[in-house]
Amino acid sequence: MQARMKHPAMVVPGAMQALLALSESSTKAGLPKKLVALVHLRVSQINGCSLCVAMHAADLKKENETEERLWTVAAWREAPWFTDAERAALALAEEVTRIADRSDAVPDDVWADATRHYDERSLSALLLAISTINVWNRLNAATRQVAGSIKA
Repeated sequence: MQARMKHPAMVVPGAMQALLALSESSTKAGLPKKLVALVHLRVSQINGCSLCVAMHAADLKKENETEERLWTVAAWREAPWFTDAERAALALAEEVTRIADRSDAVPDDVWADATRHYDERSLSALLLAISTINVWNRLNAATRQVAGSIKA
């Protein structure tokens, strides 16, 4: 596989710095790095962004994530290794990522579950993390950025 072009964030002045700053905002707001990477991995799997799947799996390994959790993040509902708070974050991530797939973009039960585990600040950080990885995934997938071309 070969990239179609240089990454758009490297072409447009200021874009890379802005995206990196937005990406870092979630952990700066207090979300655990492991949770952010878990959400980023799941969203990247949904969007088929091989660059981000590889990068965020590597990020999770650096955070001492277990192999069982890495292997089963795509099937987190059926796997016993995720906390209730992580499940709420992953459910929200899936709904926000698939926003066009239903008339109610984020169903009330998913939202209510997320609010049971996250206060307004952490929920805001989580929504920013989900939205930001969707931007990265779309840029990478559209331009066919190659997995492994960026080291985590």
